[in-house]
Amino acid sequence: MIRNASSALIPLREAANLLSGEAAPVAPATVPLAAALGRVAAGAVVARSDVPVGLTAMRDGFAVDAASVGGASAYAPIFLGRPPPWVEAGQPLPSGTDAVLPPEGFVDGMVVADIAPREGVCGAGDDVAGSERLIEAGTRIEPLHLLILESVGLKVVNVRQPLLRVVTAGSSILDTVSPLLGRLIARAGGATEAVRAQGVRDIAEAIRGGAADAVLVVGGSGFGRSDHSAAALAIAGEVRAHGIAMRPGETTAVGSAAGRPVLLVPGRPEAALAAFLALGRPLIARLAGAQDCLPRRHVLVRKIVSSIGLSEVVFVRSGPDGVEPLGGAGLPLSRLVQADGIIVVEPESEGFRAGEEAEVWAL
Repeated sequence: MIRNASSALIPLREAANLLSGEAAPVAPATVPLAAALGRVAAGAVVARSDVPVGLTAMRDGFAVDAASVGGASAYAPIFLGRPPPWVEAGQPLPSGTDAVLPPEGFVDGMVVADIAPREGVCGAGDDVAGSERLIEAGTRIEPLHLLILESVGLKVVNVRQPLLRVVTAGSSILDTVSPLLGRLIARAGGATEAVRAQGVRDIAEAIRGGAADAVLVVGGSGFGRSDHSAAALAIAGEVRAHGIAMRPGETTAVGSAAGRPVLLVPGRPEAALAAFLALGRPLIARLAGAQDCLPRRHVLVRKIVSSIGLSEVVFVRSGPDGVEPLGGAGLPLSRLVQADGIIVVEPESEGFRAGEEAEVWAL
């Protein structure tokens, strides 16, 4: 059966607390930098020394003592008894030099261009100061973070990466939702192990099995004759709530089994995505010890109408004039794929007017 908004559906915030309220960050693991992209830093990373450690060339040229050749020009060249040492960009400057003269500044044994101290040079600690905090705990490691970690000579970093067991419930041959959620889990800093199960006992065993930190069951969360996920969770562990005042995703369920959180999401793409973004992604962030990801306020180019009593998840698309609501429940794939964010309309709200600002969560 299909439930409508009523007292039988628990509020979304309460469901979120039931799912992840007791979840704790997973144990840190040390990984090579090459494997750290997208994972969450387990602790602050601090530079161990200055980068560079001393005066370093920022360009190719001749290393000189600027005070000795300052004021030189083509009309007033300064003759040197021997050519100054040549340096390449990134090389340390020889002792007694403090600037890099460009190649055309030294011709036929003479300096023919003026230069100032520290010109063409990067000083000690100019890129990174010793003891500088490079990454804070809970930071999702991005390509630019790897750039600075490599620059200071680090080879490994401590991260937290929760493992989620993704159980596809049912007999559907074509499953596009589970792979989608697996990719979103990876983007959120987690890893997945995929399992397919059919029937109450089989799904229950899949929920109990493995060594993952949390379980996500895709499909079969409804109340129809072929929907077995909630019954399987009741066998494997505990159903804490089945039926959430959220649209789409009313048949979502939360619980626990084998000491780990379990989230059951509907099989329809927009409902599964809404449930994952509203409940699954915050759970992953908690398990990873990630910093809070905050929404941004954007102007709506069209109004959103919502029902009192439900948390309405509305998919939106960004444009030059603001964000455009695409829809929520029943949104066709051709529209869903255009979304780059969601707005969660609180149950006390009837929606937003066109031109009004709303908080948008990135997909």
